[in-house]
Amino acid sequence: MKISIVTASFNQGCYVRDCIESVKSQTGVEWEHIIQDAGSTDQTLAVLQEYPHLKWVSEKDQGMSDGINRGFRRATGDWVMWLNTDDYLLPGALARMRSFAEAHAEADVIYGDTDFVDVTGKLLRHKREHAFYFNVLLYYGCYIQSTATFLRRRVIEAGHLLNVDYRVCMDFEYYVRLSRLGYRFAHLPVPLAAFRWHATNTSAVQSQRRREERLRVQREHLSLTGKTHLQSEQWLALLFYAHRLLRIPLKLAARWQTR
Repeated sequence: MKISIVTASFNQGCYVRDCIESVKSQTGVEWEHIIQDAGSTDQTLAVLQEYPHLKWVSEKDQGMSDGINRGFRRATGDWVMWLNTDDYLLPGALARMRSFAEAHAEADVIYGDTDFVDVTGKLLRHKREHAFYFNVLLYYGCYIQSTATFLRRRVIEAGHLLNVDYRVCMDFEYYVRLSRLGYRFAHLPVPLAAFRWHATNTSAVQSQRRREERLRVQREHLSLTGKTHLQSEQWLALLFYAHRLLRIPLKLAARWQTR
């Protein structure tokens, strides 16, 4: 089994080395690391040139979603993931994922747990999730952390890529769409990656666009499934709180199963 790690990069030179080293240190599985740079003007390219094993290119694109898609098209692995430039894999992550994938041949998408860290790598909190539940994804929001999520190559080969119109909730739209199309999700209940929380995170600096894109995804799905009566913000707010409560027993069940 081979795993392709795709990193879309733009002026994140202060973090990219940690990302590269976290992949480079993975053992027990064949992998390739593809970096799709969007024309960085900081120290990023100098760092990339230090690592001959990388498959990287620096070229203008239409944004992060487009950069990830370009990397997806270049990937040759049986499984593909995207790892943000400012995030990094935890030790042994790819070997754990390989073992889980071999035991779950039915899965098309595998997502693991995540550690949230600060700019220095200091642990802020453990983000532990639960088994896949579509309504929680749709109404609560994207509880699946993209930086710890893997896709079977057949998903990419079928033409399912990120929607480049989305710049913040591209992962949310993608997972809702894949689930609606019948692709099967499986939860690997171990931490696989670290998400670095800082003031310039896309989701933090574009909160209004995040809200707008989230509503767009929900309303599009409800329209496609004939549930237009649930499209109002009032209904969606009620459904959000109901499914936030539902996450409590789901998380308890996940913790019980991992004992």
